[in-house]
Amino acid sequence: MSNARLMSSPICLVENVKGSLCVCKSAIELLSRIKEPVVVVSVVGLYRTGKSYLMNRLAGQQSGFALGNTIESKTKGIWMWCVPHPKEEGHTLVLLDTEGLGDVDKGDSKNDSWIFCLAVLLSSTLVYNSRGTIDNNAVENLHYVSELAEQIKIRSAEAGDEEEEEDSKFVQFFPSFIWVVRDFTLELEIEGKKVNGDGYLEFALQLKKGASKKTSDYNLPRQCIRTYFPSRNCFVFPSPASPENMKRLESLEEQDLVPDFLKVTDRFCEHIFHKSSVKTLKGGHRVTGKLLGHLVQIYVDTISSGKVPCLENAVVALANLENQAAVEEALKVYQSGMEEVKKKFPVNVDVISSQHQKFNSLATTEFMKRSFKNKKGEYIIKLMEKIDVYYIGLLEENVNASERTCRDLLKNLFSDMNKRLQNGEYSTSGGYELYCRDRDAIVEQYRREPNKGVRAEAVLNEFLNERGAEANSIRYADTKLTENERQIIEEKENAALLEQKCKEEKEKRIERERMMAAENKRHEDRVRQMEEKFRQELEQQKQEMDRAIESKMKEQEEMLNKGFKERATDLDEEIMKLNNEKDRLHAGGIFKEYVMPFLHPLVEMIPNLIMQRSMLKCLKAKR
Repeated sequence: MSNARLMSSPICLVENVKGSLCVCKSAIELLSRIKEPVVVVSVVGLYRTGKSYLMNRLAGQQSGFALGNTIESKTKGIWMWCVPHPKEEGHTLVLLDTEGLGDVDKGDSKNDSWIFCLAVLLSSTLVYNSRGTIDNNAVENLHYVSELAEQIKIRSAEAGDEEEEEDSKFVQFFPSFIWVVRDFTLELEIEGKKVNGDGYLEFALQLKKGASKKTSDYNLPRQCIRTYFPSRNCFVFPSPASPENMKRLESLEEQDLVPDFLKVTDRFCEHIFHKSSVKTLKGGHRVTGKLLGHLVQIYVDTISSGKVPCLENAVVALANLENQAAVEEALKVYQSGMEEVKKKFPVNVDVISSQHQKFNSLATTEFMKRSFKNKKGEYIIKLMEKIDVYYIGLLEENVNASERTCRDLLKNLFSDMNKRLQNGEYSTSGGYELYCRDRDAIVEQYRREPNKGVRAEAVLNEFLNERGAEANSIRYADTKLTENERQIIEEKENAALLEQKCKEEKEKRIERERMMAAENKRHEDRVRQMEEKFRQELEQQKQEMDRAIESKMKEQEEMLNKGFKERATDLDEEIMKLNNEKDRLHAGGIFKEYVMPFLHPLVEMIPNLIMQRSMLKCLKAKR
């Protein structure tokens, strides 16, 4: 069961104490247990505009987020409520209610700006809540959006991008935008024609022609909303109840609310449930609750240190955390599978190498599910190294188990012969022939015994060599044999020992060849999975580009229709840059730049790393 189902009420995510922001550890711990993708909806707006009521409705509850019934702002910092997504199985809806902007008690507009900035950075849908109408005063109250370019960077300073280029790329990474107008009393008409909420918003965001400072100031927040947000919608709400009932809005039954208000509320909730997408990082990686918790910590720490949050830096930091965790989780998958093989030791090389290949593939798959932005392959190499180290240990344990099994088997098989030896049955005329017959019969029986493992012939060779002095002693004590016969027998014995040595070498060669074949398959499987992972990430980046290009083209068409030719020309240049970047992705430029340099060292690592470190070390053990 998801931890979202256990969250019966909101908790504080980011505390705001005297203008200082800090993360609430209990909220991060809760998020860390949510492994599902999250759809994050943040609501911002001036204080006392009814933000919390809408969030409670999205949570499917009448109450939860504090509404308050005085001029005092009830929500301080950012409060979070995680609930199961009502329409998407296996997803969690994360609702973030921010403290009211413009609270006179705070007296610090910079603090408001950072709250707004966090809401933008964390959400997949940003809801801006206001009252009355979308007039110039309402737009100016949203001056925080004009400051985003100063408060958020896409790439780190080392990347060297121009400020204008960064502005044009915000649309790829920012959330969708919904303007909610509360207590709306006018008719939705423009120049005598009825319009919906979206049309009303676009009309309110129209730019004015002119180059004066007044016109520039008028256009700036409107242009920023157009530039930064990939999609824009608007919902206008009538007053929910009579003035005397507004103070107890939280306790009102539905029949006490204005029907038109309920209709718009239902449409708003359905829009959020169906249109709000999973929160994604720059590059398209879907965010889980655990990743969202890391993201909150990174951004708040950055803001608290006085630095400007950077999308790229945050993604890199998240990727490092997630990729390291992916290595550990994948290693557990491999270890768990191979522990079952370990219980069956000793096994032959086909068994251990095939299982090694199988669970290595499963581990790589598990790693790929969780990893992202591993372009240089350092984390898959770390996983491979950890798996190889573990495999080395298993190979050694299997060798040791094979040695113990084979020696115990030989000891048991030779027990009767040892008694005869002690009784002097071979110390008679013709005793050597009897000794050889008994010994050879035991060797044949030993070879017929199954499940001896990888050291069967090697241990037998060592055992026979150890008993060589014993055989020589019996041969020279046998009075039936002439000196010439002893010499012939000795040559046969040496030939037999040489043949046994050849069998041991053949056993080793076959073992190496089979392990090499398994390692080649393991490598091919890993390369295939890496290629697929990079192609998926490229496809996600292409989709980002497509959304950005579509948004820019829509904006360009509107600018042309309204006569803003200069702005349309600027947009044409932005669209061209986005298309060029998309073409580079389509041509596999990123694949060639990152994947191929990573794959070539892996190819060389097959004989060098795997053979030298994993196999030869084990196969030469105890030689």
